[in-house]
Amino acid sequence: MKHPYDLRLDVLTQAYRDGRLTPREVINTLRERALALNPEFNAFIYLLTPEELEPYLAALEGGSPQTLPLYGVPFAIKDNIDLAGVATTAACPAYAYQAREDATIVRQLIALGAIPLGKTNLDQFATGLNGTRSPYGACRNSVHADYPSGGSSAGSSLAVALGLASFALGTDTAGSGRVPAALNNLVGLKATKGLISTAGVVPACRTLDCVTFFTATATEASQLLALTAVQDPRDDYSRANPAWNGAQAFGVPAAGFRFGVPDRLEFLGCTESEALYHAAKERLIALGGVPVTIDFSPFLAAASLLYNGPWVAERYHVAGKLIEQQPDAVLPVIRDVLSKAPGTDAVAAFDAQYKLQGYKRACDAIMAELDCVLTPTYPRPVTLAELAEEPVKRNSDLGVYTNFMNLLDYAAVAVPAGHMANGLPSGVTLFGRAFTDQYLLSLADALQRQQNLALAGDRALHETAPATAASHDRLPVVVCGAHLDGLALNHQLRQRGATLRETTRSAPHYCLYALADGKRPGMVRDRERGAAIAVEVWELPHAEVGSFLAGIPAPLGLGKVELEDGRWLTGFICEKYGLQGAKDITAFGGWRAWLTQQK
Repeated sequence: MKHPYDLRLDVLTQAYRDGRLTPREVINTLRERALALNPEFNAFIYLLTPEELEPYLAALEGGSPQTLPLYGVPFAIKDNIDLAGVATTAACPAYAYQAREDATIVRQLIALGAIPLGKTNLDQFATGLNGTRSPYGACRNSVHADYPSGGSSAGSSLAVALGLASFALGTDTAGSGRVPAALNNLVGLKATKGLISTAGVVPACRTLDCVTFFTATATEASQLLALTAVQDPRDDYSRANPAWNGAQAFGVPAAGFRFGVPDRLEFLGCTESEALYHAAKERLIALGGVPVTIDFSPFLAAASLLYNGPWVAERYHVAGKLIEQQPDAVLPVIRDVLSKAPGTDAVAAFDAQYKLQGYKRACDAIMAELDCVLTPTYPRPVTLAELAEEPVKRNSDLGVYTNFMNLLDYAAVAVPAGHMANGLPSGVTLFGRAFTDQYLLSLADALQRQQNLALAGDRALHETAPATAASHDRLPVVVCGAHLDGLALNHQLRQRGATLRETTRSAPHYCLYALADGKRPGMVRDRERGAAIAVEVWELPHAEVGSFLAGIPAPLGLGKVELEDGRWLTGFICEKYGLQGAKDITAFGGWRAWLTQQK
């Protein structure tokens, strides 16, 4: 379906700067298009009227694309997120209330120049992964009429896929920001819990809920995250974004990254889903990735807790009173899902938390050795007919690879992976440790560029590739002496959670000296007399870098070291004044060789 405008952030902004488009023209056109498409797709529960849009358009008259990062950018809001002056329904008319103020994320976006187009449809109370559980109509897929849009952020995914918004806000508790992305050829960012404020969001499970972004590209999701990841005093679950996860972390992933591949992959008989997943795996390998087979059982065990444990009772916390007072106001399938909640007691709640903690410890140990994990986003697509026949079972099928993510506090990005023979989009998910969002988006961006799939609306990906290297929550540190694996001070790295990533050599521009105390070497850059020195690269958690640096005695310190492949990484260097009484051991090629000779 051809879109009237290319709504990608950079493209639209440039059109505004050049004077080829105006926000008023774009918003009015998109509103009319949304009205025309909504009877077929049921994407919107409510579209703002021209009178309601006018204050947002008028506010832009004092700004410009040069001063407002999201000047005139149209966005859609899942209807469990508050927009001041408009009803929030959570897809339940009996629950609806008039929002008195914007949700924090909505307020942030409007302040940046973005314009809300309307409130989007969802599975009632954000309970579902398919997009059909709404009294406002089932949301069909943007590409294939026999399939659902995915949910619960159904309308939000459609708003972007149908070319009605540059991006849309969704929420994600069990996969609601990822499954609809995969089914509609979009990027779905489920950031680290608390990174995007949930103040002004109707909870599904308040301890697990995340606000999500739907975009055409990973680059746009990165830009939006960088603009909005701010700790919010209105949200008790809000968390500060560490500096290592800022905008500068988005870039080109260095070769050698390790990605987990589950040892137990279930595609529920769909050979096309399986083939698309393995094709994505091969693309990661082509980008320099190293696949590592991992035990997936603790992840799946954690996922089983979400609908078989006390988190169902947490969902009941919002809808329970309405169910008790007006049972017919809530859809039967939602009542059925929540029916076991009243029987959950505190003992069961703590028992489930203890189990989850055990699973998390096992999963975290696996994740510590990896840069990310690659999974399908869904095992196989389900048709609207299958959902009608077995609504609970087929909905559960869609969540096999999504339900554990928030329970385990991981970040995740769904990224397009191709199309099936019938044209239906499919996707894969990259997930990683908390606060590695920008790194995951970097990998998603690299996948999009390598595959070069057409974006929603059949537009080609023409964005400029990042000019910098991607980074995450681990700092590569080059060591050349007593911190080498197995040597006297290596424990200082290991006790801080560091892992050995590679054994290599420096560029041929360094001299190595045995310092006067005989216990440590000093490496000094010398382009005229230098040689390549044997070194190791360890990855140290950023949170431990300060204590590690503080413990390094003079004349040594951390600076930049050039490796033989041209990379400049943080590593051990020596001040020249420390070479008094030192012995030049460059000819040995490394500290280990020197120690061996001494023995």
